[in-house]
Amino acid sequence: MAAFQLKGLQHIVVCPGSRSAPLAIASGILSEINGFNIITSIDERSAAFLALGLASAEGIPIAVLTTSGTAVANLLPAAVEADRSCQPILLISADRPERLKNCGANQTVNQEEFLKPAARWVGQGPSGGIHLLTDFDLSTLVENSWVRLNSFAGPVHLNLPIEEPLHPSLLDQIKITNEIRPSLLTSVDRLIHIDSFPDYEEPHSFISLNPNQPGVIIAGPWRGSSKSLSLFCKALRKWQSFTKWPIFADPLSAIPFDQPGLISNWELLISSEFLVSSKPLQVLRLGPLPASRNLENWLKNLGEHQLLISEGEPRKIDPLNLSVQFSGGLSSWVEKIQQQGLFNPTNMNIDSNRLLSNWLEKDKIAQDWLDRNMPLKGSISEPTLARWVPRLLPSDFTRMIASSSPVRDWLSFSGKEALRARCFGFRGASGIDGTLSLAMGLSISQGPTLLVTGDLALLHDINGWLFSTQLTPPLVVLLIDNGGGGIFQQLDLDGSTSKNHDILFRMPQSVDILTIAKAHSIPFRQVCCFEDLEFALEWGFAQQQTVLIRVCTNPVDDASARKQIRADLALHLRNFQEKLSKKI
Repeated sequence: MAAFQLKGLQHIVVCPGSRSAPLAIASGILSEINGFNIITSIDERSAAFLALGLASAEGIPIAVLTTSGTAVANLLPAAVEADRSCQPILLISADRPERLKNCGANQTVNQEEFLKPAARWVGQGPSGGIHLLTDFDLSTLVENSWVRLNSFAGPVHLNLPIEEPLHPSLLDQIKITNEIRPSLLTSVDRLIHIDSFPDYEEPHSFISLNPNQPGVIIAGPWRGSSKSLSLFCKALRKWQSFTKWPIFADPLSAIPFDQPGLISNWELLISSEFLVSSKPLQVLRLGPLPASRNLENWLKNLGEHQLLISEGEPRKIDPLNLSVQFSGGLSSWVEKIQQQGLFNPTNMNIDSNRLLSNWLEKDKIAQDWLDRNMPLKGSISEPTLARWVPRLLPSDFTRMIASSSPVRDWLSFSGKEALRARCFGFRGASGIDGTLSLAMGLSISQGPTLLVTGDLALLHDINGWLFSTQLTPPLVVLLIDNGGGGIFQQLDLDGSTSKNHDILFRMPQSVDILTIAKAHSIPFRQVCCFEDLEFALEWGFAQQQTVLIRVCTNPVDDASARKQIRADLALHLRNFQEKLSKKI
């Protein structure tokens, strides 16, 4: 653990267990003498997701320590998300030595295989026990792990057999504390051979987009290190300031609110078919696609002159098969464009300016209509909630949007207000696993945080509340309780009865979430109408601890409302266009 701390490891989430006791004790010693941050968790699944949330916010590897057996299997959901969202988490599991394998020994399983499908690398300690590691072997293991955690960020699994005795005496612990093995600490930086990652095809030329001709920028969910975000935003501002290309930004894109060229209501406008160009459009796609079928169809109609840039993700992330992919990052790409002299200072980009002005005008019309027709009053609906909550939050409040309905509603209805503060979402595998624990991890790093989640996502990870007493993170949980999986109300399932639909898809639960919150000593408020929402949020912000605000919605009414808003907005835009044509 000391070797990892020297490499830069600052946090470890420790789960209870006897086989892992030596490593837990070592972490405790480091905590006392070097300020190593330890978080404890009784649930390995929640522990891994909390580490993932913390890694996403900090941009550095976070470790999780578990004992042997099914504890390791519980790490898999978070490992899958870490793999797909490219976030560095170090999963360390204690194991039985070889003499106890395949003989019926208690709590002995093939745990070294559990995480292989998702892990960047699996490191295995000596089969007889980690006491057999030489200083060189240990430094090699640390170096191999650290390189893979940072070069292509994702999960790394270290499976370490540990022989008995498992609990060092007090004298042994004092001896270790005084020594901290100085020879090892000076050897971890030695050069170790690392197998290279597979090569992925890159564009043969950086002249794949012409900055002097019209185009559009699609900014999907941010999938990179938090440390590289500033360079990304500077490069985007430079590209847009020259090209004048409009930007469609996902709420999870991490693009600043004051970025020029943002089209606030782009998702509604393209579904209304009111964002068109008289000339062919180039497309600069940044990261994975936003969660919009309308956008996918729109991109298909634009054709294949599309470039996709990822922030170090070499795997293909274009399910539409329309783009060439460059994984070196936007900052590197813009710099190469500049070096090749493709920014022509004499070109005024007249066509691009005209396109941007036209789309911003339509965006303003849509914005005014939505504000008038989605007021903050009356009974609560999910689309209107997504539109107004970003405006009611303090600008320093981090947001996390759960998968399923919330992330889609914010994409469609929140506008660029969602970009006033960093907005996180975990869309690598797009599951509802670990929602609450992820938000806990974010709030530990980011400070005051709002989690917007549905009832099933919250119930699926209710053990995340077990962190709240120990950590008291400033987390406001805005619970949208629609009686089950409300998103499935939007499916067109011909021939299915309402009863079967609820049983098979919505799966409403009879548990009282407010009672569960009370059992965990979580302060809560129930909000019945929009007029009370602002006061409830202000109450939540003031608590400086984990609190719950529950709103109840009707999934049938909300499914109809989403369709009606789109239809009415499209009609308003057509009428406006017709009036404008008559005046001309």
